[in-house]
Amino acid sequence: MIIRSRLVVFSDLDGTLLDHETYEFAPARPALKALRARDGVLVLASSKTAAEIAPLREAMGFAHCPAIIENGAGILPPKTGNLRKSESRYEEIVRLVDTLPGELRRRYSGFSDWDAGEVAACTGLSLEAAQLARQRDYSEPGIWSGTEEEFAAFCQALNDKGVLVQKGGRFATLSFGCTKGERVRELLAGLEGKHTPVVSVALGDAPNDRDMLESVDIAIEIPNPAHAGIGKIARGGSQVLRRARLAGPAGWNEEMLAVLEEIE
Repeated sequence: MIIRSRLVVFSDLDGTLLDHETYEFAPARPALKALRARDGVLVLASSKTAAEIAPLREAMGFAHCPAIIENGAGILPPKTGNLRKSESRYEEIVRLVDTLPGELRRRYSGFSDWDAGEVAACTGLSLEAAQLARQRDYSEPGIWSGTEEEFAAFCQALNDKGVLVQKGGRFATLSFGCTKGERVRELLAGLEGKHTPVVSVALGDAPNDRDMLESVDIAIEIPNPAHAGIGKIARGGSQVLRRARLAGPAGWNEEMLAVLEEIE
């Protein structure tokens, strides 16, 4: 009897499955359709909030799958539109940022400092989408305007307060810990012991995706002309490392169609 492997795909959104400028995923529709046809699992893993990811997950046809939200700070269960507000630790992060020395605090400007219009201007999102981006539960994205040396001091000062800083394609995001990679390993561990073998794939474009790509069988870097990329990915065991030829959802589509064909 031939046992078919279960394909579990973890994917970043901005600059990976979504175009860096337009936030569209239309070029990836053929691969998304093929993944659904194979009963594959797609776990969206992004710095986006639950309110942002839920409609995207639905539009892609994977509302039945969990999602990793706010850079790994939380997990959005399947078929759930949002999280309970009682779970939010966002205000605590904002308060801790405000306790930093003045010269460091002035160099960081986050979503809590901006209204929806300013978030829209900084991200390129529509005003409606920017309002969803401000409905945060676990993390604070923002822009650093100082030097690399000052940024290191900023990170250390927040680490001393228990706050993790993760650098993505656009923003530096603050949270109380847990990375995308940790959430990937947590979700994959839940599949261990099942009768069906699992093939895990991850796709990303920025440094905050590195840990996620290092946690799966097939790691795919999507090039993003807007920044320098992920950096060196540590290869483990028989892991396959790839770099897409095309940027954004077009590269996602090409690579995932190739993976689907190969594992058959």
